[in-house]
Amino acid sequence: MSLFNRLAYFNCVVEQGSISKASRIFDIQPSSISRQLSALEEELNVRLLERSTRNVGVTEAGQLFYQYSKRITGEFDEAKRVVNALHHSPRGSLKISTTVAFGESKILPLIPIFRAAFPEVNVEIEITERVVDLIEENVDIAIRSGRLPDSNLIAKKLVQNNFVLCASPGYLRRNKAPQHVEGLAKHDCLVYGYKGWHDWFVLDSKPQKIDIPYYMEVDSVNGQKQLISNGGGIALLPQWAIEEELKIGKLVQLLPEFTFSPCNYETSTYAIYQNRQLVPSKVRVFLDFLTEHFATTL
Repeated sequence: MSLFNRLAYFNCVVEQGSISKASRIFDIQPSSISRQLSALEEELNVRLLERSTRNVGVTEAGQLFYQYSKRITGEFDEAKRVVNALHHSPRGSLKISTTVAFGESKILPLIPIFRAAFPEVNVEIEITERVVDLIEENVDIAIRSGRLPDSNLIAKKLVQNNFVLCASPGYLRRNKAPQHVEGLAKHDCLVYGYKGWHDWFVLDSKPQKIDIPYYMEVDSVNGQKQLISNGGGIALLPQWAIEEELKIGKLVQLLPEFTFSPCNYETSTYAIYQNRQLVPSKVRVFLDFLTEHFATTL
């Protein structure tokens, strides 16, 4: 039996003046309350109550202890109310870690919309490519791409990356567009510097690595986009990063009949969060918000 329960029994007995009345309130046997009160007195090494066959008297020490006990249980009830409200009504600080390109192009524009719907949630965003420890760094949600290692975390898929081979019209005017995969060997190609994303693959039947004469490594989706938009060659970029550029003709998709990837499997972007029985409401509503948004836009 917890100390808090013993305090609650003690408070009730003092207020009701009777163990039997307290037992009816808690719906337990009077003998059970008596045992817990005796255990409380033994722990404190002081007599709190004077018991008789018909009623209960409170000692001087009991009166003094009751004042503190009532305050403790009251504070606990208030803490429970606040915590329950936090769980059921989204509020508090929401810490998010997101990759640079996806964060800048897809997450940041959504924050004002989310805050308008949930004004009591304060959003803190770290934009970084580094690996984060959600537990150690108290991060609520990490947004990352690629194949995720097995862990006790939950990964909620937001978008399929759908890599697109592309270049600018200016580059293609100076260099004939490749008509087949082997033709990429004659072009200036940009690749990622990330470990595991350094190569180009065709995935249509089985993963097949492409031999390309890359001339630059760039650890940034946005950096590659800027380079090729200014005629810097051919790059393999996620569709979500270049939708607008493709739409207005600033970039042109190459070899659309093939499925490309910077690794030997198709990748997605995920929202990653801790696997726990009670997901905080601030986390839950943001995950639902992202899922609904990307389901209707991508």
